[in-house]
Amino acid sequence: MIPSELSRPSENRILAALPQKDLDTMLPHLEPVSVPLGAVLFEPNAVMDSVYFVESGMVSLVALTQEGETFEVGVVGNLGIVGVTVFFEEKKSHHRAIVQANGTTALAMKTSAFKTLCDQIPGLQQLVRRYSAALFRQITQTAICTRFHGTDARLRRWLLQTRDCVKSNSLYLTQEFLAQMLGIYRPGVTLAARTIQNAGLIKYSRGHITITDQDGLQAASCECYKVISESYDWIFE
Repeated sequence: MIPSELSRPSENRILAALPQKDLDTMLPHLEPVSVPLGAVLFEPNAVMDSVYFVESGMVSLVALTQEGETFEVGVVGNLGIVGVTVFFEEKKSHHRAIVQANGTTALAMKTSAFKTLCDQIPGLQQLVRRYSAALFRQITQTAICTRFHGTDARLRRWLLQTRDCVKSNSLYLTQEFLAQMLGIYRPGVTLAARTIQNAGLIKYSRGHITITDQDGLQAASCECYKVISESYDWIFE
């Protein structure tokens, strides 16, 4: 039995964009889950037996090397779905999907049900295709940003993306975590954060960043944040 609260409009924007009759068809297959900070939804090469419609918080898609080094290639907030590549017949995850924000919640659905419902509900299939294209653009743009832009620019982009996911200007992020997500050494994080703070855009203390000037941070960011944001806006046009 699906809890009655699922009859409310979903906080996941893909589900919220569907007509109520289509959402009603999906409700029996959706299970609310609350996932703690640091929880791993998928490891690389793990079979994706469920997909997750994120309702709040943030899930990072992290690439790993054979030596155990990590680097974030994308983030999923309430605009998206973790495990969406099963739509394209992918069975195993290419990334580690790890929860990176307190209070992250999602609606889980078995992969078999997800694929069947995408076939049955044309509106869902269209949204999933558009979301997949936007996610691919995010991963591509992140690679471009990493290759051509400096640490300061990459950190500004990442802070803005994280802010959009968690819907807060207060971010609890350790230096070690930021270094792993950006693929840099910890001293580089400290220097970049100090530079952005000196520009009056953030306040930075150990484990805590507060965005004090969101417009200024966005204006100072490289084009990558805008490209990624506009890619997701296109989903719902």
